[in-house]
Amino acid sequence: MIEAYSNSIGVVVIGRNEGDRLKQCICSLSMFARIIYVDSGSSDGSVEWAQGEGIDVVELSLNLRFTAARARNAGFARLLELAPQLEYVQFIDGDCVLDQNWPRRAVDYLSDRENVCAVFGRRRERYPDRSIYNQLCDHEWNVPVGKARSCGGDVMMRVKSLETAGGYRDDLIAGEEPELCVRLRARGWLIWRIDEEMTLHDAAIMRFEQWWRRHVRSGYAFANGAHLHGSPPERLWVWESRRAILWGLIIPFVCACLTLAFGFPGLLAFLIYPLQLGRRILHIPGAWRVRVQLAFFELLSRFPESIGQLRFVRDSLLQVPSRIIEYK
Repeated sequence: MIEAYSNSIGVVVIGRNEGDRLKQCICSLSMFARIIYVDSGSSDGSVEWAQGEGIDVVELSLNLRFTAARARNAGFARLLELAPQLEYVQFIDGDCVLDQNWPRRAVDYLSDRENVCAVFGRRRERYPDRSIYNQLCDHEWNVPVGKARSCGGDVMMRVKSLETAGGYRDDLIAGEEPELCVRLRARGWLIWRIDEEMTLHDAAIMRFEQWWRRHVRSGYAFANGAHLHGSPPERLWVWESRRAILWGLIIPFVCACLTLAFGFPGLLAFLIYPLQLGRRILHIPGAWRVRVQLAFFELLSRFPESIGQLRFVRDSLLQVPSRIIEYK
């Protein structure tokens, strides 16, 4: 049954030094006839292994910066070169495993709704118990079911919609999916999150430093997205950017100034942080322990996000190319 759908679907896998995660990813795609793996300079034998499995491999040139957007575009171009008749493309990151029932359910949904161009389901963290950071990722990916403003890296898309939109922006080091979705929705397309299992993801975030760098990257993406599409009606990531600047830069600066001006009494200004923490704990649903963890790391993330904002401003003022921020 699933194999019947595979003739209309092509798959683009992107990765860099994913090792066993890539092998598990490719093995989960065995029902598809056309798979493209795009490699961004791996040194762990990923290319050789994929080629040995009969997978069509695209190796990105070292002369240009690696980005996920560039990799997806290269894979999509190769896919259409080999099979121009395909109706759908499944994008998946090389550290994910695809649910075996997902292709049929995604195509069924798209075929019944001609105005929907992209559909995605539940991306779950494969090992949420290995670290608090993996648990945070799992919570982050559990977005509401229904019409969505954007999707993530794992998504089933109509080929014709991606072609007319011009693909992803190669130069974005992060946040390329929401930026593409802005342009898709501007053309009248809808993006939908359905209540189906889609992928298992191995975040492998075991250290605080990794978590911190991931949120620096998020802050950079917020600033870049707001720069590109911050004007009405989209106002892409304007609120997220302002939130990061407020809690990560402005409030600490004001509190520090009050402390310098008034001494010990000025330190009371920093109480705004535990007050904000308490407010968020009361608004987040779930068990008490989960609420405290989510609220704490949510507030803490404003600091690396603000650093990402500053990096974007620096790169824009100096007119230097953005550099990918890796956390694995």
